Amino acid sequence: MDRIMMKAPLVEMDGDEMTRILWKMIKDELLLPFVDLRTEYYDLGLEHRNDTADQVTAAAAEATLKHGVAVKCATITPNAARMTEYNLKEMWKSPNGTIRSMLDGTVFRAPIVVKGIEPMVRCWKAPITLARHAYGDVYKNTEFKVTGAGKAELVFTAADGAQIRETIHEFDGPGILQGIHNTESSIVSFAKACFNFAADTGQDLWFATKDTISKQYDHTFKDIFQEIYDKEYRHQFAEKGITYFYTLIDDAVARVMRDKGGFIWACKNYDGDVMSDMVSAAFGSLAMMTSVLVSPAGVYEYEAAHGTVQRHYYQHLAGKETSTNSVATIFAWTGALRKRGGLDGIEDLVRFADQMEKAVLSTIESGKMTKDLAMITSLKDVSVLNSREFIQAVRHTYEAKDFH
Repeated sequence: MDRIMMKAPLVEMDGDEMTRILWKMIKDELLLPFVDLRTEYYDLGLEHRNDTADQVTAAAAEATLKHGVAVKCATITPNAARMTEYNLKEMWKSPNGTIRSMLDGTVFRAPIVVKGIEPMVRCWKAPITLARHAYGDVYKNTEFKVTGAGKAELVFTAADGAQIRETIHEFDGPGILQGIHNTESSIVSFAKACFNFAADTGQDLWFATKDTISKQYDHTFKDIFQEIYDKEYRHQFAEKGITYFYTLIDDAVARVMRDKGGFIWACKNYDGDVMSDMVSAAFGSLAMMTSVLVSPAGVYEYEAAHGTVQRHYYQHLAGKETSTNSVATIFAWTGALRKRGGLDGIEDLVRFADQMEKAVLSTIESGKMTKDLAMITSLKDVSVLNSREFIQAVRHTYEAKDFH
């Protein structure tokens, strides 16, 4: 069988730990036998990020801006324990945060729904898509420890030298400080991406933050969303029979537990990080969620929404068998290949991505799945497969159904 030819490369960002192991398995079993894969490769494993003083992360983001499509493996964001474990030069920032900042996009995450895996929230009948702002806030912060008594101030110096100065806190002993920021242009891009996505998919849009407490920072998000909706989207939403509304983040959490689903929930950066994990877990598994970063310039970066599966990686290093769910990582690859094929007019590549995803779902629905899904499925007499066996089972399904 001839492999599908690609015209242009996509940017490939390798990652860490167990997901790095799965990454190679997926390429070897599900991609390279069927696609003449063209990628511009960047190793975002923590060791290589440390060796390059994290310049490789910026280079990968720049390459994504150049080529328009990227696929990223899960990566480690180091903490103090990782500093020792990997002998790091410094505690490097989140590579996701760096990439999202450079691309200035919005992350759309949606659960992968499959028969036999029922949502843990009984009233949920349709997927809930999380729209996560991908710039600033805690992911672009400045922070340090305060060693003793003193006054902390927030100071802004304008281009003409004028200053605004506010006291944050007068410390009488040790403490901690953190400074975060955002920009109006990025918030505007976020809002428009959410409204466009809602209009394109015909779904209601929620936006939630905490403007009652954060009367400047969060309120600015709320005001920009409302202004853009009133000026540019209110009539369009009415024609499509969909709605937009704002509510407080705590109210949204309560509401979502009583809703049937089928809407887009827009959140600030950190809120979206947390809530997407909650939604994906409640729909079945953290490894059952798609994630794509869409920039205002029309650049797309696909990734799995979960972490590097550290515990399974240590089991793997010890020579023990693992049963790690690779579905989200497979869908990251298929999402990127579908977009690359669509941009380059390669219908066979688009078809391949669609059919590989169908093969993944068909494999699970036939009762072959990893341990995390086997523990919650409503299917009877399922087969629990290890990490490699599941990927091989997907390949068998794809070839047996003669999708190609």
